[in-house]
Amino acid sequence: MKIYTKTGDKGLTSLFGGERVPKYHYRIEAYGTVDELNAHIGLLRDQPIDKTAIEVLLEIQDRLFTLGSILATEHGNTKVKTPQLHAKDIEFLEKEMDKMNEHLPEMRSFVLPGGHQIVSYCHIARCVCRRAERLVVFLGEKEPINDEIIIYLNRLSDYLFVLSRKLSVDFNANEIPWKARY
Repeated sequence: MKIYTKTGDKGLTSLFGGERVPKYHYRIEAYGTVDELNAHIGLLRDQPIDKTAIEVLLEIQDRLFTLGSILATEHGNTKVKTPQLHAKDIEFLEKEMDKMNEHLPEMRSFVLPGGHQIVSYCHIARCVCRRAERLVVFLGEKEPINDEIIIYLNRLSDYLFVLSRKLSVDFNANEIPWKARY
């Protein structure tokens, strides 16, 4: 099987189901950003972090592929079978955050991203996740989408923030609070 098809050489690509759209289409922007997020999660997973975090990140990457396949399927197409996102996927993220939060110091202000390279990777993934969420919300204004996709991305950005705080503790990184100047 060849990777290159040459079908996109004129700036069009196919959604699952065959509809051809421009590569800048809002649906392509949405699932392309989810793909970018998945790559950042992979970079984070490749760091020397604890086994539990790696397992959770693998689960998240699997769910992001599911999410991407849903977003890559044109609205109303019932011929293409795609895996589904479920409420239990959102609950999984919430439970993981609750476990991490039990061992973290209370947050009293916003924190500046950084402190350790691995923590920074986590913050970058969180920001890409927020962008994916915004693009999916935009897509949802154009055509119906599963609300659980938006909820999952929203919860995932929260998870990545909590993970960044946990990693700050794990790597003894200095978590710098943001102090507004008026």
